[in-house]
Amino acid sequence: MTPVTRQEVLGLYRKIFRIAKKWQSASGQIEETIKEKEYIKNEAKTLFRKNKNVMDPKLIKQCIEECEARIEIGLHYNIPYPRPIHLPPMGLARKQGRMLRHQEKLRKISKPIYLKSHDEVS
Repeated sequence: MTPVTRQEVLGLYRKIFRIAKKWQSASGQIEETIKEKEYIKNEAKTLFRKNKNVMDPKLIKQCIEECEARIEIGLHYNIPYPRPIHLPPMGLARKQGRMLRHQEKLRKISKPIYLKSHDEVS
């Protein structure tokens, strides 16, 4: 990891914890605010620790972009949790074969950048 990338990653990590420190839930309830603050901190720790051994510059850039997207979406919607994605159900595909693999591939490709690591951790 280059020194510039390292500084960028550490800056994002600090930014997330500053956001968590100032976070207010949309409902304004104290219990919910505390719960959301803990979620933000735990999610950041989990994902940063999971990706600390990534050395590929393209993967690092992808992780940085995902982090920035999740920060912006969380601040915009005032929701710390990843927004759900709406994909068509896989009810039309058979349980095996090319059609199922094709639909699974399309679903994986269409997943937004801010949810790439969410399924792996949750």
